[in-house]
Amino acid sequence: MSISTPNAISTPSTSPTITTDALIIGFGKGGKTLAAKLSAAGRKVVVAEASADMYGGTCINIGCLPSKSLILSAEQARRDGANSTPETREAAFEAAIKEKRRVTSMLRDKNYHKLADQDNITVITGRAHFTGPHSVEIATAEGPIAVTASKIFINTGATPRIPDIPGIHTTPGVYTSTGLMDLDDMPQRLVIIGSGFIGLEFASMFADFGTAVTVLQHNAEFLPREDADVAAAIRAQLEAQGVKFLFNADTKAIAPAADGGVRLSVAVKGMTRGASQACDSTPAGTGNAHTDITGATDATGATDATGATDTTTTTSPTSNPTDHATMSHVQTKPSDDGEPRFAEPAEARFCLTTDAVLVATGRTPNVEGLHLEAAGVELTERGAVKVDELLRTTAADIWALGDVNGGPQHTYISLEDYRVVWSQLNGSDRPYTVKDRKHVPSSTFLATPYSRVGLNEREAKAAGLDYVVKRLPVAAVPKAQVMRRPDGLMKAIVERNTGRILGAMLLSIESHEVINIVKLAMDLDAPASTLRDMVFTHPTIAEALNDLFA
Repeated sequence: MSISTPNAISTPSTSPTITTDALIIGFGKGGKTLAAKLSAAGRKVVVAEASADMYGGTCINIGCLPSKSLILSAEQARRDGANSTPETREAAFEAAIKEKRRVTSMLRDKNYHKLADQDNITVITGRAHFTGPHSVEIATAEGPIAVTASKIFINTGATPRIPDIPGIHTTPGVYTSTGLMDLDDMPQRLVIIGSGFIGLEFASMFADFGTAVTVLQHNAEFLPREDADVAAAIRAQLEAQGVKFLFNADTKAIAPAADGGVRLSVAVKGMTRGASQACDSTPAGTGNAHTDITGATDATGATDATGATDTTTTTSPTSNPTDHATMSHVQTKPSDDGEPRFAEPAEARFCLTTDAVLVATGRTPNVEGLHLEAAGVELTERGAVKVDELLRTTAADIWALGDVNGGPQHTYISLEDYRVVWSQLNGSDRPYTVKDRKHVPSSTFLATPYSRVGLNEREAKAAGLDYVVKRLPVAAVPKAQVMRRPDGLMKAIVERNTGRILGAMLLSIESHEVINIVKLAMDLDAPASTLRDMVFTHPTIAEALNDLFA
């Protein structure tokens, strides 16, 4: 049953209130799975979704699946050479967007009918907010509907975090990932603010389509949570695709450009280029840094009065990838007493002009407008719904599932949250808890996918563990050679005395499949020798685990 949808039935004016067993706010993975399960158990369920464009949740509509559809289309364009000319690039991009829209529309329709066609489920399209501990009002196109429920489940996901940069909200051509995946025309130039894994997926994708991509990173270290050798390999592969990086780069303002594009005023610490140049000024001469959209800055080697010498903030595809952590430096000079004295870091300002800007600075739990205080639901310091190990909020009979509760932002974690909640509703003697969850894997779909599970080397070292590092170049894997994809490396961390697998990092073709084998072994407490001696089919990427764990 549906209310306020394209095929809506209007709520009779004599029945403005719905009383139900369960109300689920949000149509995400955990919520929709729970709705179907509750319905099958004979419970009456209301599902409230703010937008008809979001039936099925973030993953299906604006997240995992549409982005992977575009990534696969971009890879195909690169393989076919369709990214080589403006005409072929536009045609490939147009076809990719058309296919992405077909896939998301089909999946959205299937997900909608999977719930709305059940007699026990009512889908209401409208924004919900709490009016009390067990009461919610949903603002629909036909007017407000009041819902009273014995149990309520918050499954509203996350929304892009937008930094406080002047002009970021008002300048045309500035997008979140949602908008950038639905453009009709391919941008020839793209600046990405943020170099987390979401930003890097889009950098890789658009570079494959033929867009000139520049990534702005706030600090000096690339992927600071990853091992340095892994981060260097990822960066080298992105640079080989043509992606350029500016490190220590702060975007100060964004405004429309004269040519209809976007202008960014950017400050880069650690550079000296003479006088700073404001975006609304005329370039003042050769002493200034002039950067085009490719991100290739000139390295003048100019030295200021403090003795600080700048270095270039980008590298070309042929540069040494291990240089990524030292993008700029400040020289020392003796003080009057002979002790070293450090000069203050220099800063150069310049403009970037581009066709489009992607803001990829993370996502934040989507709680705006829910009026959680009316139900007694508290938030954490980071703005997520506060939950315990059973995903119960601070209000009785209200749970929070998925990204909104501050856990790992993966669709499969939202599904895991459903399992935690359902184990409390189905009469289990011992409910499944968040603490029972083991070894969450992750994959980033770059041109060469990067997947990891467990601890990396820097985390194992910080924990004081006694470990050995296993390494294998992907070029040594026969299937990778057959696929003509020998790029990357495999790395594993194994506890020295026990053989326990502590973690694995796979930068390899098909790593997103192989990482699940490693996770399964870790979940079963199988030692590294199990994967070393396992019989795999040949030729496969999975059989590389024999050699990696040898």
